[in-house]
Amino acid sequence: MSSRQLGIGIVRNFIVAIDTKHDDLQSLRIDRSQGTSGEGEPPVWARRYILAGIALLVMLGVSALAYRLLSPAVPEVEVTRATAETGGVAGTVLSASGYIVAHHKINVNSKVTGRVAWIGVEKGDKVKEGQVVVRLEDQEFRAQDEQARGAVESFKARLQQFENGSRPEEIQQAEHNLAEARATAANDKITLDRTRELTTQGVLSKQVLDDATAKYEADQQKVHSLEQSFRLAKIGPRQEEIARAKGDLLQAEGQLAYAKSQLDATVIRAPVTGTILDRKAEKGELVTSQFASGAEGGPQGSVVSLADLKDLQVELDISQDDFSKLGPRQKGIVTTDAFPDRKYNGVIAEISPEANRQKATVQVKVQIQNPDDYLRPEMNATVKFLANNEEKKTSSQPSGVFVPTTAVRDRNGKKVVFLAFNGKALMREVHIVGQRSGGYLVNGLVGGENIITSAPQDLKDGSKIKVKGQS
Repeated sequence: MSSRQLGIGIVRNFIVAIDTKHDDLQSLRIDRSQGTSGEGEPPVWARRYILAGIALLVMLGVSALAYRLLSPAVPEVEVTRATAETGGVAGTVLSASGYIVAHHKINVNSKVTGRVAWIGVEKGDKVKEGQVVVRLEDQEFRAQDEQARGAVESFKARLQQFENGSRPEEIQQAEHNLAEARATAANDKITLDRTRELTTQGVLSKQVLDDATAKYEADQQKVHSLEQSFRLAKIGPRQEEIARAKGDLLQAEGQLAYAKSQLDATVIRAPVTGTILDRKAEKGELVTSQFASGAEGGPQGSVVSLADLKDLQVELDISQDDFSKLGPRQKGIVTTDAFPDRKYNGVIAEISPEANRQKATVQVKVQIQNPDDYLRPEMNATVKFLANNEEKKTSSQPSGVFVPTTAVRDRNGKKVVFLAFNGKALMREVHIVGQRSGGYLVNGLVGGENIITSAPQDLKDGSKIKVKGQS
């Protein structure tokens, strides 16, 4: 409700009050028609007091309305309680927050496109390398494998036929055909000689001699042809034919190997020993080796994702201003927001070769050397980097006070926060000593203060405030 609407409501209430008072005064008047009552009119002083009281009430209402309309509005703010951090590490040169990630996260895909027939893992299951996690429908792939296997057997038989050469029966048959042709040619030679002699004597015509000559020459050509066939039967197939048969067999064997690999790919196995992070396909869904579809019911690009949870890292974005404090293989202590009392040894395993221009940071990954079952990928984690050659010693003194990022402001080149105290905003200068997930670790506070996290930008020291949710 605005101040104008509030003021109109107050005036309206006072008008109603005045009308009520007027009705009450009317009820006090003496009915002169009732002469038997014997009561007179109220004295003048009483009426004066009544009118003065009404005027006083009107003046107080108008004053309250003017105060509400003309006085500045009190801003409403949100607060949170500052918390002191204890159990710090002596010799800390930098504290940074990030997220736990698996060193190697694997999305298990399918080499072939097919429909899921069986899936044997759930999220969180531990699997061993080579363990079957998914089976696809394989009827088509089995048929292709059998077809390729039949082609291989056919080409093997053909090659063996060429390599073995002609059978003895085939050679013997060729020899008999040649002998028959030679006998026919010899008989036709005798007939030709006799015909030539009778033609010379004038007994037979020249046409008969020509026919006998042509028949004998045909017999000679047949003999030459059968001699070549007999010789080839004894020699066997040509080397070029054997080489071609070997090539056909090799091609068929390659097609069989491909068909077998496609069939084997319908059984999807875990590539490494690890833990299932996500199960992305269900029985009956289509998975593809090509491009997955983002539409509902479309083919999936992967079936499960897994990682070795004994190989974990903390991924940090280090400000370029603090990057000079770190070096290769620098050690640190890792803690998590979920289990702040558990500490893990860490060492810098990877430093990005390039910086992030937009965020002005450099990505650093810290290898956790002693992970356990309490750690999970994507957990918030804090790494306190130790100075070189510094022993890891715990301190019972507070290492600072945590404040949210939204509570820290810049005023005249200094970092300040505002405290909510007795309805006023009190400004305090702080010094940032470390980064935290969602905020900073600062000096200048003791912990337990109500820190203003949401307020107008022009808030000043000593300004009146109203805490949201409080009357």
